[in-house]
Amino acid sequence: MMSSSLSLKLPFMRLNESKRREFARMERLNTDVANQLLRQPRSERSTLTSKDFSHIELGSAWINQTIRNANARTGVKRFKRLPLETNNQNWTLHKVGDTYSVSFALLRGRVKRIPLEVHQSKYGSLLEGLLSGAVRRGTLKLWQSRRGIWYVVIGISMEVPEVQPIQNWIGVDRGQNHLAVASLPGGMARFWTFGWVKQVRRHYANKRSKLAKAGKHNTIRRLGNKEQRIIRHINHIISRQIVQMARDFGCGLRLEDLSGIQGRIGQRSRGRSDPGKNRTFWPYLQLEYCLLYKARLAGVPVEKVPAYFTSATCCKCGALGERCRHRFVCQRCGLQGQSDWVASQNIGNWVGLACPIGLQKAELVMSSAVRSVGAYGTPPSRVSEPGSPGSRE
Repeated sequence: MMSSSLSLKLPFMRLNESKRREFARMERLNTDVANQLLRQPRSERSTLTSKDFSHIELGSAWINQTIRNANARTGVKRFKRLPLETNNQNWTLHKVGDTYSVSFALLRGRVKRIPLEVHQSKYGSLLEGLLSGAVRRGTLKLWQSRRGIWYVVIGISMEVPEVQPIQNWIGVDRGQNHLAVASLPGGMARFWTFGWVKQVRRHYANKRSKLAKAGKHNTIRRLGNKEQRIIRHINHIISRQIVQMARDFGCGLRLEDLSGIQGRIGQRSRGRSDPGKNRTFWPYLQLEYCLLYKARLAGVPVEKVPAYFTSATCCKCGALGERCRHRFVCQRCGLQGQSDWVASQNIGNWVGLACPIGLQKAELVMSSAVRSVGAYGTPPSRVSEPGSPGSRE
């Protein structure tokens, strides 16, 4: 069995002001300990233990973890803030009724139990696995957000099913007008549009611009990363539904490799100036990461294929067609369809070439722009009889 690791970020329930101040004070104390370590010669750091900091009121397990973290960060000269962290032997998860709580000894000889706010549908099964022993627990970290909210970050690891060899693949195309399109080998597809995302982008960009001109930088900071949280939530929704679709139909997932897409694909200045159309504003990589780790937990295989010509190639005969905005037309076989759907079909049916070729009749397949080098480094794809237009003979 394969194993996978996750981090659960859970807020404390109704944390009072005295506990907030105590956590903040202990975090400052923890940061001071780490900075003291950095002032020591490297040869002496590895020999230090919690016994050398017995005058510090922090628990020994927390200090030992701080020593390990400080020694691991070799490139840091000074910590501005180092969150409190302890190993898996110094904390325990409890459940009373429907309320989960975590207990740990932050101070020497004092164990505290603090209730947690848990999203049951999202974390309930994982926390039940921790209580039953099916899920292994890792380190525990106390972390404060910019808005002053305290969280407990729990590291866990679990067994995941082995990836089984399969025959059918679901092609997943990512874009702006349709954030994701997933199509089965038979042609049935599902579109994730979320058209209001463009309005969200434009709304927050306009608000930030107005506040910056007015010099209200504190207000901009108070806005926090609300826009990023909205987009991240949408990526989680899309990835969860795509992985569930693959499980329901017993297929794997094929994604287009978008590495370096921002520098590879140009965009007019008019499009870049519009936050709703700017291609650099949508986190394609974040959606890919969400798909990868969710598919790993579900035992769904994932492959990445080249993205070249996926939306310009006919998924029926393999010839290069004509694309007008979101509509694709093949002059060879007459196929007409939505360009994102055509791309998802090509991704799912990828067989080792960027543009699969059907040898049906004498015709120039590749355009003159790629005539010399082919697509994705493949030889020129020319299917022409001697003497026909475009033939080399």
